[in-house]
Amino acid sequence: MEMVEADSSMAKTYSLNPNRISNEDILFCIDIGPESLVEMKSTGPSGKPLTRLDSIKQAILVFINAKLSINPDHRFAFSTLAKTASWLRKEFSSDVESAAACLRGLSAASAPSSGPPDLTQLFRVAAHEAKKSYAQNRILRVILIYCRSSVRPQHQWPVSQKLFTLDVMYLHDKPGPDNCPQEVYDALVDTLEHVSQYEGYIHETGQGVRILLRYMSVLLSHPQQRCAQDMMDLPKSLAKRSPASDPANAEEGAPLSSQ
Repeated sequence: MEMVEADSSMAKTYSLNPNRISNEDILFCIDIGPESLVEMKSTGPSGKPLTRLDSIKQAILVFINAKLSINPDHRFAFSTLAKTASWLRKEFSSDVESAAACLRGLSAASAPSSGPPDLTQLFRVAAHEAKKSYAQNRILRVILIYCRSSVRPQHQWPVSQKLFTLDVMYLHDKPGPDNCPQEVYDALVDTLEHVSQYEGYIHETGQGVRILLRYMSVLLSHPQQRCAQDMMDLPKSLAKRSPASDPANAEEGAPLSSQ
């Protein structure tokens, strides 16, 4: 498509080049440390409080169903994070039932790992899978769901290798003497900027399940069609409410910031 700027002295022609949007291979990496068993401010069908891991499973299934309704050719695989990353289901698939079965079998680690988790293996796997995706005219995205409030993840990854996009969903406790969620959040921001090929998004929440679902819906956005996160004011409430009267906001404490 071409547009001509009206100018009495000179006409300037602007070309908008077509850009192909690739199908996605999305690798979820789910933190299964003991903090994934922290209870949220919601209950399940049995009346028992939902844990973070329960809520994460629900949010992922909602995400997958919504993503496939947009484009049925997206595919998903699963890994876990304890001391390091491990495969949960290696094959990328668009089958919702197999994804649900995979998540039903997911459980938290029985004991905490010593020292900070290392994301290097996750990035190695993602880079390897990204090359395979690229050969099929697809792109790869990693969605890391992290639950530790006092331990910053580490990695050894060259900044020159940006082969995949990284999104982060951070579930954390309120700041206190025994944790430092702001420092963890800042480390996750640095990691995202270090490794992400396209614009990666990071969101955080304390105990709110609705907030988790809301931010997971933002991650439905395709990496090749994103604006910078700092330019985005989403998600917005359907009704205009003051911050004090919005029950969704009442679930949360003060938001973390990378500033």
